[in-house]
Amino acid sequence: MVSKSLDTNKLRLRQYPDPILRSPALPVEIFTPEVSAIAEKMTEIMLANNGIGLAGPQVGISRRIVVISLSGKREDVEVLINPVLSNFQGISEMEEGCLSLPGIRATVRRSAACTVKALDINGQEFVLDAVDLAAIVVQHETDHLNGRLFIDRLNSLSRLSCRRALKQMEQEFQEKN
Repeated sequence: MVSKSLDTNKLRLRQYPDPILRSPALPVEIFTPEVSAIAEKMTEIMLANNGIGLAGPQVGISRRIVVISLSGKREDVEVLINPVLSNFQGISEMEEGCLSLPGIRATVRRSAACTVKALDINGQEFVLDAVDLAAIVVQHETDHLNGRLFIDRLNSLSRLSCRRALKQMEQEFQEKN
């Protein structure tokens, strides 16, 4: 359950190395109007930042809520609650970025297709076969729900090339907190 006193106007994009990004999110168990309000605010934040996917921990909510819009348009937004991925197929290597790691992009190896079982905003189960970009996005966002970032999937050379930017983000975070 999500806190009944949560003010969705206080939700904001969290950036590396905010500790919430490394904490596994809890499942949504009760579907209240607050869950819809969180998904709506997440959608606003994602679209305002030109993103195509956003997970609960990225806005400071430790709940298994994901919003995606492969087109970057509001009318194409899908909400996935408590997503479970299975039936991974093929291999894809694609450059990824992340709203929580601004300015960092790197090639990540993931499955080219997968099946997603999730709940919609009303708690109704649905299944989706994700391929290509959709498969990449749902895997990326599900990683967030598990406390994992795309930089954790990089090979040694790619990780080394991001090192300076990550150190800078860590230093800025320390100075703010």
